[in-house]
Amino acid sequence: MVVTHGSLQPTSGRCALTIGNFDGVHRGHRALIERVTGKARELGLVSCALTFEPHPREFFAPEAAPPRLTRLRDKLELLAAIGVARVHVARFHKAFASLSAKRFIEEVLVRGLGVRKLIVGRDFRFGAKRAGDFALLGEAAARHGFALEAMPDVLFEGERVSSSAVRAALQAGELRRAERLLGHPFTISGKVAHGEKLGRQLGFPTANVRLAHAAPLAGIFAVEVEGVGRGVASLGRRPTVNPLERPLLEVHVFDCDAELYGRHIKVRFLEKLRDEQKYDGLEALKEAIARDARQAREYFAKHG
Repeated sequence: MVVTHGSLQPTSGRCALTIGNFDGVHRGHRALIERVTGKARELGLVSCALTFEPHPREFFAPEAAPPRLTRLRDKLELLAAIGVARVHVARFHKAFASLSAKRFIEEVLVRGLGVRKLIVGRDFRFGAKRAGDFALLGEAAARHGFALEAMPDVLFEGERVSSSAVRAALQAGELRRAERLLGHPFTISGKVAHGEKLGRQLGFPTANVRLAHAAPLAGIFAVEVEGVGRGVASLGRRPTVNPLERPLLEVHVFDCDAELYGRHIKVRFLEKLRDEQKYDGLEALKEAIARDARQAREYFAKHG
């Protein structure tokens, strides 16, 4: 998969395109991308997805923006796995946000990406003040010679699949429901950083991943670290010891002697064990961690 960033220059290429934030790359996104790649093969075009960094809601109202389900790096990996040939990451800044709907179509879609087939949902909005809609795209398609197709909502077990629905499931601790909507376990990835070695002092050494953005869930979880092993993890602000401003992911991998510092790890969240709690001292915290570890081991013994 080819990934491009920033400003677009006029192109002679021709693509089948879809547009979105693709946060979480859930079942609905997969169906959309598969539709685009199928049409690209049928029409002899390059399959392409246009996404934005940061998320437009993070740009306009960062304090009210929803927690991200995926970092850009993880989003691109998931999109590549579906099979799209190209992803263009548009930098969402003041100048880009001020593009009129007409200029967005002409400068980005037509001249910059060479769109010949466009597939989006009927509720897709774009351009300054979200003035552009599906009807405007239909008019532009006739004028610029590209085909427009509406992608219907994707339902799973009677529920409309959306990033908001995934966030709601995660915030409620319903990890299996979130996994069903995503089509894969919810995962957080990042580089293991040195911490205060508190876990090691308590008998439960941890791999610590600092998160740049707010997390869509918090608590204590049974987890699996890809290529490393199973364990128990805390995700939150550590209310008992030196409360943090930003969330921290602390993972204790069972029976693991591997050196993880500096490694990029992927942590799959499989079961929520409990909410984060504040304890009266380190001894009470140590006892709670031991209970959590036993409960996580019991989960894995039961579920294989």
